[in-house]
Amino acid sequence: MVVLGAAMLMALSPLRAQDTRSADEIVRTAVKSELAADHADHSLWKYRDEHKEADDSVSIVVQTRYGSVSRLISRGGQPLSPATAQAEDQKVQSFIHSPAKLAKQKRDGAQDDKNASELLKMLPEAFTWTVQSEDAKNITLHFAPNPDFTPPDMQSRVMSTMEGELVVDRKQNRIVTIRGRLTQDVLIGWGILGRLHKGGTFRVERREVAPGLWQITETHVNIQGKALFFKEIGEHQDEVQSDFTRVPPDTTLEQAAEMSKSLN
Repeated sequence: MVVLGAAMLMALSPLRAQDTRSADEIVRTAVKSELAADHADHSLWKYRDEHKEADDSVSIVVQTRYGSVSRLISRGGQPLSPATAQAEDQKVQSFIHSPAKLAKQKRDGAQDDKNASELLKMLPEAFTWTVQSEDAKNITLHFAPNPDFTPPDMQSRVMSTMEGELVVDRKQNRIVTIRGRLTQDVLIGWGILGRLHKGGTFRVERREVAPGLWQITETHVNIQGKALFFKEIGEHQDEVQSDFTRVPPDTTLEQAAEMSKSLN
C-alpha cells in the first residue's frame, strides 16, 4: 500500500524515543495513510471468520475480484451434519451462479467501504485528541466528543458521542486498535423513534497480515436501545477473523467455492 511522504520519512528515519507531532497531526497522518492504503490495496484473501455472538458459527471466506464466497463449516463448536453441509454447498453454488446476488454483494460492499471512508475522514474533526501513552511500536491516543462538531447524519451522530482510545502503529502510521463507548444516549427522531443507550461499546482490532497489508481481525460491538413500540434496536457483534492467506488475483468463483471447503 501507498504511504504518504510524511509517513515514509518517519519509517526511514531512526526510531525516536518520543514522537514530537501533536495528537491532531498523528491522527490526520494515520487517516491519510489508511485512505491511501485502501485505494492502493487490491489484495485478495482466504480467512477464517468466526461469529461468537449467536451460535458460535465459523465460516471460511474466499475473496475474488468477482465476489466473496463464504461457506459455513461449523456451528456451536461442532462440524456440520452431512445434510447441513450439503445444503450449505447448494447455497454456495446458488450464490456464485446468481448475477443478482453477486451484484447485491458488490453494491453492499461498495456502500460499506464508502461509509467507512466517510467516518474515517471525520475522525480528526469529530473528536478532541490527546496523546495518552507511547512506546517503541505504538502511540495510544485518547479521544472525546468535539462539542464544535456537527454530525451530518445518524451514523456520524452515533460516532460523535463516543469516547475512547485509538492505537496507531508509529512506523507505518496505520490504525491498530480503536475502541470506544457511548457517552450519552443517542435519540432517533428526538427520542420518538428510538434511543441508543449510553454505555454501549465497540472495539476493532487490525493487524499486518503481510508486509504492508493490514486487515481487520476482530470486531466487537455491544450497543443497545429501544425503537418505536419497544422493539429492540442496536448492534451486537462479536467477530474474529484469522488464518489469512493470499488468494491469486485470477481466482474464479468456482475455484473459490472449492477453496472454501478446506481449512488450509
